[in-house]
Amino acid sequence: MPDDPQVADGGHPVDETLPPLKMFTSGLQHVAAMYAGVVAPPMIVGPAVGLTPKETAFLMGASLFTAGIATLLQTLGFWRIGARLPFVNGVSFAGVTPMIAIGKDRGHDGIAVIFGAIIVAGLLGFVLAPYFCKLVRFFPPVVTGTVITLIGVSLLPVAFNWSQGGNAMADGYGSTTNISMAALTLVIVLALRKLLRGFLQQIAILLGLVAGTLIAIPVGITDFGAIKDADLIGFPTPFHFGAPQFEIAAIISMCIVMLVCMTESTADMLALGKIVGRPADERTIEGGLRADTLGSAVSPLFNGFMCSAFAQNIGLVAMTKVRSRFVVAAGGGILVVLGLVPVGASVIALVPLPVLGGAGIVLFGSVAASGIQTLAGAALEKGENALIVAAALGIGLIPIAAPEFYHAFPKDLLVVLDSGISTGCVVAIVLNLAFNHLGRKPEPVAEEPTSTEAAAPVPAH
Repeated sequence: MPDDPQVADGGHPVDETLPPLKMFTSGLQHVAAMYAGVVAPPMIVGPAVGLTPKETAFLMGASLFTAGIATLLQTLGFWRIGARLPFVNGVSFAGVTPMIAIGKDRGHDGIAVIFGAIIVAGLLGFVLAPYFCKLVRFFPPVVTGTVITLIGVSLLPVAFNWSQGGNAMADGYGSTTNISMAALTLVIVLALRKLLRGFLQQIAILLGLVAGTLIAIPVGITDFGAIKDADLIGFPTPFHFGAPQFEIAAIISMCIVMLVCMTESTADMLALGKIVGRPADERTIEGGLRADTLGSAVSPLFNGFMCSAFAQNIGLVAMTKVRSRFVVAAGGGILVVLGLVPVGASVIALVPLPVLGGAGIVLFGSVAASGIQTLAGAALEKGENALIVAAALGIGLIPIAAPEFYHAFPKDLLVVLDSGISTGCVVAIVLNLAFNHLGRKPEPVAEEPTSTEAAAPVPAH
């Protein structure tokens, strides 16, 4: 937990503005941490639905642009839209498999159907946000700690995949060269965090990525092809692939994905609120979900996909201790510019995935560590809390430890079951209700705690 919840002027660190250079470099660090996650879904979906490499590249630029818009909605906000936390939004991985199933080999028509389904799902989520946010009462520390831990652990395989090269079908995947570069980057980041002080320590991840990329050039794993093929300017023309089309089956599928994304975003906001020292209440979660869903509904207009929280950036906030939402807003502005200037986006893409993987191990591990810290105050010695954590973690780890475990289940169920975060979250909520709420009688001798006492963690004995 943060040690200094107030800044010098008496305001909260979340609302602090930094000098322009620090704002830019810290925002750029967030972009570097999320870039691969934003461009990966369109990189997968584009070829699957039959788009050309140039059209797929257009989708990637559009995804950067719409991720920037969604991030600005979250951090700056307006009216009752936006969590106003350092909350990064980007393309959701949860929708990749359903989108491929919807649009496979259908070309532009497939993309149009996907976009139509996302628009409807986004609008439905926007309507449901005021009601969905009330689930926050079912997220006590025993639940939030479990979910935050699962978020970090679920992201670690992504870092391991990047460390091997990112594409299991490519030559050199898992080679000693790739893994050595990931290990070297990890060592550089840890050394920079140890040796540097002040602002330079805060951007150790960015400096580590730059150092790792420079070292990777003579090693031969840095690809300059993206810069050569990139256009200088490129606006994501609205409805580039045609007007959205609406099919019932596709809409139902993407609405399920939207509910999954809303569940994960709720957990992410609770995690981030603890990390920055501004706990996310119902109104904060309502605003965050509205930004998520509105961003998703608007995204297809500019040829982007469904937007949701990027948990890897929570790890960056936890590690750097830079909690300003305006830093992340700067990152959102950079994303918008990258979407409009493809050649600029290609410079960020120079970072080899093994280098990103080495840094990712620290980032994602930091999220898991935050979850463990939350569990430390969850009174695991009382009642069946330890059993709740054990069952939720065990079930949540199934998609990670045994990816084919649910292979015989209906594809529609896989949208939820293949997400360890979602399944673990549901199990933790249900078991918490079963063991700590249903059928329990109030203790007659216990006095009613004050709101401050109720919020305080149980001290360890």
